[in-house]
Amino acid sequence: MAITPALYFSQTLINWYSRHKRALPWRETTDPYFIWLSEVILQQTRVAQGMPYYLKFTEAYPTVHDLAAAPQDEVLRLWQGLGYYSRARNMHHTAQLVVEKYGGNFPDKHEELLKLKGIGSYTAAAIASFAFKKQVAVLDGNVFRVLARVFGLTEDIAAPASRKVFQKLADELVPADAPDNFNQAIMEFGAIQCTPVMPDCLFCPLQQSCFAFNHGMVQELPVKSKAKAARPRFFHYIVLESEGSFYMRKRLAGDIWQGLYDFYLYESDSKDLALEALIRELSEAGIELSSSHANLPSKEYKHILSHQKITARFYYFKLDSRLKEEVLQESRLALYSPEKIDELPKPVLISNYLKDAKILVHL
Repeated sequence: MAITPALYFSQTLINWYSRHKRALPWRETTDPYFIWLSEVILQQTRVAQGMPYYLKFTEAYPTVHDLAAAPQDEVLRLWQGLGYYSRARNMHHTAQLVVEKYGGNFPDKHEELLKLKGIGSYTAAAIASFAFKKQVAVLDGNVFRVLARVFGLTEDIAAPASRKVFQKLADELVPADAPDNFNQAIMEFGAIQCTPVMPDCLFCPLQQSCFAFNHGMVQELPVKSKAKAARPRFFHYIVLESEGSFYMRKRLAGDIWQGLYDFYLYESDSKDLALEALIRELSEAGIELSSSHANLPSKEYKHILSHQKITARFYYFKLDSRLKEEVLQESRLALYSPEKIDELPKPVLISNYLKDAKILVHL
């Protein structure tokens, strides 16, 4: 039987993978729960950063039933530092759905997996192929890059319409007898061989058939339009202490860090804010303070999200008495001891301030 270009490509990658693959715990199992967990954690996260979180989650929640039964605050606290907290909320919701609707067993079909919250086409394909050996191709950043370079695809990978082009090709390449090995192989190949910068073309097994290498376009492919510049936001946090405890509130839906805890926040158009203006803002909210209560503003804390660049300062006030009940209801603030604050899920920016201010001894 003649070896087709598709068969040559898949066999070459699978052979390469058998010699070069990294030893990763989620590759040593066909349990869909552990595979799903790893894929959710590794979305927009490097393996080196995600590995400790995977180990923490599998230790804390060894089954999907354990994750489903956990309080959401506990899940978010364990997730703290990974960012993109909607992933953790969706993961918790999906665990509960898998337990309630499917009896703790993940569906084995790609189209059924897509119905679960937080599971897109890529994650569904990964679970279906790795856990159930279904012939469906994965398509992530590494796969886009390998396909674009080897086959000379010039479509903009940031454009939604381009996905169909890449998906069609990937589906034609995935072999029926080894979809799991092929999908792992092409992603690993993109991660450690056909890298975004300085790929190892000299020792690439696909060098002779690679369009980008043969046409001097390795650095030009894949084509990806630039993302919009991050929008600057300026946060002025008011840290209110009363008898050794601190007022914090849980962030609501509709903005970043939903479900995490931070301090009273005043957002302005400038990173600089006069203390008097801040005191007036607090007064309008029913919190009466004077400049004699305040320390100097903290240093600047920066946190960059995918489309936002946060610059924050913290203003510490020591209160003579507790806030009135009507103020608490209006502001959603509540008083927490340092020990309790340590247990709350918080944005990294807040944790960094708490550590610098020596408010929490466990950070």
